[in-house]
Amino acid sequence: MAKIAVNIETRDMAADDMEDVLAIESVSFPIPWSEGMFLEEMQHPFCHDLVALLEGQIVGYISFAIVCDEIHLRNLAVHESWKRRGVASELLSKMVTISSGKGARHGTLEVRRSNVAALELYKRFGFVVEGTRYSYYSETGEDALIMWADF
Repeated sequence: MAKIAVNIETRDMAADDMEDVLAIESVSFPIPWSEGMFLEEMQHPFCHDLVALLEGQIVGYISFAIVCDEIHLRNLAVHESWKRRGVASELLSKMVTISSGKGARHGTLEVRRSNVAALELYKRFGFVVEGTRYSYYSETGEDALIMWADF
């Protein structure tokens, strides 16, 4: 049985975190975000970028935007060694806490139809499939499922 992560810390992502963030990003997605994309994201006041740390090591991150009363989850990834140990759940919980404090009442995201683990995670947070973006992922032609939640 996998060990569940305890004592996960979260904090705002910083430019100094890019090496660790990009290492996770590059193995998590077929078309990873670039350093410039992350740095630009961090400059927008409506965007929030957090890292999850265990014993000082970055093991995951989340990027989301709050527009009016809506959260848009833009990016979430966890280091391969720490998947299914509570890191993504901690990051999502922090997203909901921050967003609710800023008046967000709804959330949305897109997820690959084949990403069963992510679908299960998002459903635990109250997200439900509300639509499909056909051939959304250009590198594979895979559909994205559009999920929504009320908080």
